Amino acid sequence: MKRYLVLADGTVFAGEGFGDPSVTTGEVVFNTGMTGYQETITDQSYNGQIITFTYPLIGNYGVNGDDYESIAPTCKGVVVHEVARRASNWRNQMSLDTWLQKKHIPGITGVDTRRLTKHLRTAGSMKAAIVDTVDDTTFEKLAALELPTNNVQQVSTSKPYPSPAKGHKVVVIDFGLKYSILRELTKRQCNVTVLPYNTTAATILDLNPDGVLLSNGPGDPKDLPDALDMIRGIQGQVPLFGICLGHQLFALANGADTFKMKFGHRGFNHPVREIATGRIDFTSQNHGYAVDPDSIDPAQLLVTHVEINDHTIEGLRHKRYPAFSVQFHPDATPGPHDADHLFDEFVEMMDAFKKRPAK
Repeated sequence: MKRYLVLADGTVFAGEGFGDPSVTTGEVVFNTGMTGYQETITDQSYNGQIITFTYPLIGNYGVNGDDYESIAPTCKGVVVHEVARRASNWRNQMSLDTWLQKKHIPGITGVDTRRLTKHLRTAGSMKAAIVDTVDDTTFEKLAALELPTNNVQQVSTSKPYPSPAKGHKVVVIDFGLKYSILRELTKRQCNVTVLPYNTTAATILDLNPDGVLLSNGPGDPKDLPDALDMIRGIQGQVPLFGICLGHQLFALANGADTFKMKFGHRGFNHPVREIATGRIDFTSQNHGYAVDPDSIDPAQLLVTHVEINDHTIEGLRHKRYPAFSVQFHPDATPGPHDADHLFDEFVEMMDAFKKRPAK
């Protein structure tokens, strides 16, 4: 079935449809990972976005029950150069095509994804549609399309739930949580309670946690002003660890600013330098916003990590409170595990906070 990827600037890419046959719209972005398409598609940070995979063959190992980052993915579409005709892996349970049909996610294959990616790098991520036909109304509808600003509300849990263990009591604020974050905390015997994105500082502190983790999630951090009040209300009272969107919110809560990147960081091969040691980790990333380095108050925040390619800020630490954040995903699914030691640092921070002298 002939399908078209139409960009808001008038560019059209022809291909063949797979997955769900519906028409879709969203912001088109690209991911540079060679593997991990299931984790990528189920990452709620892609809520509302059409994902372009730069690797030329996608779907060759199928889909399985172990690699979900959320059960109900909310990306708007998938663009590939070639979808595998046959999946071959001992864990394979169904093809990518069949799975996308079940999840109601449209796909388009046969696209020149190299050309598309180069175009997005030049023009920036933009509104797009996957459609069956192209005419004047297609572009008119794209021009009129307003991308949602309630992305986090769409994907966050509506009710608290536990992930029990016998170690540190950790509250995770779900802005679009990846399951791999819970898995890393479980490995360290953390007794986790997951709370909705709009939970207040008072509610969090009433649970008397040993630490709080601010999760990843989709969209513009400036769409969540209430989260900034929550962060200001808990930092200094309990150790704090922010990841991805949680990192951006941590920065905003401490007086910094954020900006929308031209095409963002999405993939599993982003090199990050730890400034204090010179250590370089290859990291998993998925974000379209970043912290403005010129906006940081040096009396409040210390920059701990930078991205080697474009020198964007990748890590922050509070100078007075036990609190730090990173822009990348140390849970590393499906990317490299270079940075998973940060979860150990979070546990060590909780240990140290418990042992502090009484006031």
